[in-house]
Amino acid sequence: QVQLVESGGGLVQAGGSRRLSCAASGRTFNGYAMGWFRQAPGKEREFVAAIRWSGSTYYADSVKGRFTISRDNAKNTVYLQMNSLESEDTAVYYCAAGSLSPFAGTVDYERASQYNYWGQGTQVTVSS
Repeated sequence: QVQLVESGGGLVQAGGSRRLSCAASGRTFNGYAMGWFRQAPGKEREFVAAIRWSGSTYYADSVKGRFTISRDNAKNTVYLQMNSLESEDTAVYYCAAGSLSPFAGTVDYERASQYNYWGQGTQVTVSS
């Protein structure tokens, strides 16, 4: 019954920036961790970033220093600010929500199987 609605995808030039949003509806997300994953054609879905309810964040090495994940709990919305975009960032980006264990560590947040709900995905294409 949970619905995640993404927005902000599109075409951007290399070196540019893009901000993705994911709004949750259908139920409250109190206590849920939120994550962003991406999948390029012919490749497996990979972890991008995650954020705990408390605000602690986790990033894939490939995006660390360029991407920033944040959330507005009052609005049930998570964001992904993407800067210094590269061609390799081209992919369908998915937001996800999960009720992870309080004992979950970095490796757990990187696993797609840990998330219970997923958005529809939004295409981000980085040119040149």
